[in-house]
Amino acid sequence: MNIVGLDALVFGVEDMAAGRQYLLDYGLKETEASAAGGNYEALDGTAVVLRHASDPGLPKANAPSPNLRETIYGVADAATLAAIADNLGQDRALATDAEGTIHTVDDGGYAIAFRVTRRRAIVAPHIGINVPGQMPGRAPNVCAADKDEVMLPRSLSHVVYFVPDVAKAQAFYEQRLGFRVTDRFIGLGPFMRPAGTLDHHTLFMIQSFNDHMVGMNHFTFHLGSAHEVLHAGWRFAQKGYKSFWGPGRHVMGSNYFWYFNSPFGGTMEFDADMDLHDDSWTPRAMPPGADNSQIFLFEHRPKWAPGE
Repeated sequence: MNIVGLDALVFGVEDMAAGRQYLLDYGLKETEASAAGGNYEALDGTAVVLRHASDPGLPKANAPSPNLRETIYGVADAATLAAIADNLGQDRALATDAEGTIHTVDDGGYAIAFRVTRRRAIVAPHIGINVPGQMPGRAPNVCAADKDEVMLPRSLSHVVYFVPDVAKAQAFYEQRLGFRVTDRFIGLGPFMRPAGTLDHHTLFMIQSFNDHMVGMNHFTFHLGSAHEVLHAGWRFAQKGYKSFWGPGRHVMGSNYFWYFNSPFGGTMEFDADMDLHDDSWTPRAMPPGADNSQIFLFEHRPKWAPGE
């Protein structure tokens, strides 16, 4: 199945104004706004869709609101979309909307949908890094540090679910949709990617052990660099958003991260520089815990200057 990755995440929210402002401050572009909700895009067109939690047009909730109500995957072409419909239609109800998007539910209880991807080419300034021993990444006299720089999310990266039966959920994505496991936290769950991307993971699933571990855990968009994660996260914290975890760098996937509390039922992350893996990669298995969650971790604090 040539699924290229996440196209959109649809949330049912309780405070529309807070959700809207959060996404604007995060850096997404508002491309649709009405009394019903809004659409907020990254540079490649991948998006977050906000709707009121009580909207009768949303799929049934599987966790208390606010929370994720549907995950929309982009596929390469109409033939892939038809193949998914034929496959999933064998044992579950499908609905096709007026735009041709196919809606159903996975084996973990999450509403999922598929459409021919709406991703577009990313148009953004080149990011250059100067590394001794390599060709310069920036021309002479080009300064990298800019207080006024514009940093925009580039692409919807991944989503993380709590699931009641992680083995069953993993089997669904492997056997029915062609996802591959890239790595695994032992006893917790797998990192998975669909066939149409080399990103370390588009989906990570965590075994739920209690009634509080339900719904979405977190989601994120890719930024352009570690610098952008740090600078965007710093600006975000300065606006009053509460840092949850980070900044740091993960072991699984190697992506830089900075998580913040959000009005969407879980945390939202700034992320950059994720590993790429092809089909020759052998998945790793590690016990969960701090030593395997990050290779380093910092904590946000107010600014400081020499002499203070």
